[in-house]
Amino acid sequence: MTHIPRGAAASSPWAVEITPESAGWAYAGLRVVDLSGGSVEFTTGEEEMLVLPLSGPCEVECDGVRLSLAGRTSVFDTVTDFAYLPIRTSVRITGRGRFALPAARATRRFPVRYGPAREVPVEVRGAGQASRQVNNFCAPDAFDCDKLVAVEVLTPGGNWSSYPPHKHDTASPHEAVLEEIYYFEGGPGYQRVYGTHDTLTEVSGGDVVLVPHGYHGPSMAAPGYDLYYLNVLAGPAPTRSMAFRDDPQHAWIRSSWAGQAIDSRVSRRVADARAGSLGGTS
Repeated sequence: MTHIPRGAAASSPWAVEITPESAGWAYAGLRVVDLSGGSVEFTTGEEEMLVLPLSGPCEVECDGVRLSLAGRTSVFDTVTDFAYLPIRTSVRITGRGRFALPAARATRRFPVRYGPAREVPVEVRGAGQASRQVNNFCAPDAFDCDKLVAVEVLTPGGNWSSYPPHKHDTASPHEAVLEEIYYFEGGPGYQRVYGTHDTLTEVSGGDVVLVPHGYHGPSMAAPGYDLYYLNVLAGPAPTRSMAFRDDPQHAWIRSSWAGQAIDSRVSRRVADARAGSLGGTS
């Protein structure tokens, strides 16, 4: 199943539980938990994970380390701090809000770490109606771990992201093999996946789209409705990469951005984030 509607991947205590086994692949996973002041306890097993607040603050206890995450009001409010969890450890998260745990099957063990919001690289990608904000909190050149890659994308209402459509399913000097999860908040919007299988589906908060292979994009935010998605990626290569190949039919779109203005809704938010006013506390 490529599109997993809200609630279809729930398994107590998780509002979303995607494992490599349930997805039918080898590496990428995601869990989402809603807490009302209580705790969730679990072991990471062979997966390295992050604790990423979608809303609200939390305390993370792992390997004898206690981390306080300031979090944020919502994914549309600010960039957030986060925590890294190594393989083969026990974890307790206590908080009030919604928390995502991007994950990847890994072999190397890194220490528990805190990721400050102020250190998250934030960029504008695209232009015109393809303008969007990308929070590269766990991109390969922003945060060090074994297999996991994760970024956030915020698309203003009426805009397209994950565009031009692209893929990463063939190993080459210019393309990495990656499994990819899209987890959505906000919306409604639409997500397209095609090439080896075809999906065009409406998405909104709590929905998941899996991309095992093939081209994916665009992600389309309906006019009047901002769309957020968390991308979780992982693959077999020894070096983490987000290398991709555009659909040749649409690759020319990138060159068209040079003559277009950036959507002011995006440029203002990204400028604020870079200046630190959206960086949260750490």
